[in-house]
Amino acid sequence: MTDPAERVAGAPITWGVCEVPGWGHQMAAERVLSEMRSVGLRATELGPEGFLPRGSERALLDANGLALVAGFVPAVLHDPSSLERELTKVDAAAQTIASLGGGVLVLAASSGGHDYEAAARLDAAGWAALGRGIDRVVASAGERALRVAVHPHHGTVVQGPGDVERVLEISDVGLCLDTGHVIVGAGDPLALAREAADRVVHVHLKDVSAAVAARVAAGDLGYLDAVREGLYRPLGDGDLDVAGVVRALEESGYDGWYVLEHDEVLDHEPEEGSGPIGNARRSLSFLEGAWEEVGAPTKG
Repeated sequence: MTDPAERVAGAPITWGVCEVPGWGHQMAAERVLSEMRSVGLRATELGPEGFLPRGSERALLDANGLALVAGFVPAVLHDPSSLERELTKVDAAAQTIASLGGGVLVLAASSGGHDYEAAARLDAAGWAALGRGIDRVVASAGERALRVAVHPHHGTVVQGPGDVERVLEISDVGLCLDTGHVIVGAGDPLALAREAADRVVHVHLKDVSAAVAARVAAGDLGYLDAVREGLYRPLGDGDLDVAGVVRALEESGYDGWYVLEHDEVLDHEPEEGSGPIGNARRSLSFLEGAWEEVGAPTKG
């Protein structure tokens, strides 16, 4: 499958579904998956534990004509005292992802908190421990034919450009290029797409308000409040060079998935036909134009 237009997936976080306690109203899987399919998506990420009711995962995906491509798994891997417990949790998630046909375990190097408001900074020993933990995840996931992609993420121990560079040095692990979190971490998604193309195995496409991101980076605005205030935007409505990023990736030979993410915080259940589905449609429409701009084939 080489046509990038056929490699676009959705993410439950676009519909406000998040693993963080108290994040906001959580929509049911039945509606989220149905709306994904209705806007033209053919695949999705797994979502947080419990989003897809245990035992009904395959039936729900099949009922909505969606494939599973990956799962986002946060874990504390730099603390030897909790490593075995965390690896057990990651292994269980890997089993679920693989059993549902997914190909990528998206790994966030959690700082150990319950949210993404603050991150721990690692010393040399911490980075060495993190590298060993990541390599164990890679080995375990590989037994299930899963690739691992470390996800730079605000509020984790891998946030900014220096953190990303360090991870790529201490491990052969793949990278999840999340364009939004790279910007929030004061990085350049286009530069990363060019310089680390051979390590990118999964992509989260987010557009971002650079002004709001700067307030987060400066410590003037908390992460949850920033998302509420519009940190992330539908593709084309923010400051990301979407076409430049996808052009760089496609020219490098990237053949993985582009996951549309517009992190959302909901206060209540949206009325039918309104809410996050509108942002998803706008992002998809913009991305179709981006394919044309970069000279990639489009559906139809």
